[in-house]
Amino acid sequence: MTKKQVYWDDIEIGTQLPPLAKIATTQTLVKWAGATGDFLPPHYDEGFAKSQGLPGVLVHGLLKQAWLIQLVTDWMGDEGSLKRFSCQYRGMDFPRPMKNFTEPQDGETWQCKGKITRKYVDGEDHCVDVEVGVENGKGEITTPGMAVVVLLARG
Repeated sequence: MTKKQVYWDDIEIGTQLPPLAKIATTQTLVKWAGATGDFLPPHYDEGFAKSQGLPGVLVHGLLKQAWLIQLVTDWMGDEGSLKRFSCQYRGMDFPRPMKNFTEPQDGETWQCKGKITRKYVDGEDHCVDVEVGVENGKGEITTPGMAVVVLLARG
């Protein structure tokens, strides 16, 4: 599916990226662990997590990073390129348990958000800096980050 192309000329500092809503269930964490090989017990074993002083099972940091990268790459269009990305894990997020085999219980929905903070030319690249973050239901940014995106220029 072709995404709407974003052009450097049309971007202004302060522009907000369309937010990306995400949920994570305990089932999501099992799938993520299988795909990435990250089987650390705090991501699936409630008893182990609590024995380590945690309130419960934790959402993988790299899963939240992947959500933020999706936010940026969905926004920039097929001709944009992600030049640099980084994030920090500053808060714990907890998955929704499953209600049945296919449906999650009610619980947290995270909002992945982004905002343009800088627009500049670097050599031949037309770049924008994007401040990104995973925001929990309390409005706290648990996973702040930044991206540098190279966009097409109209001229």
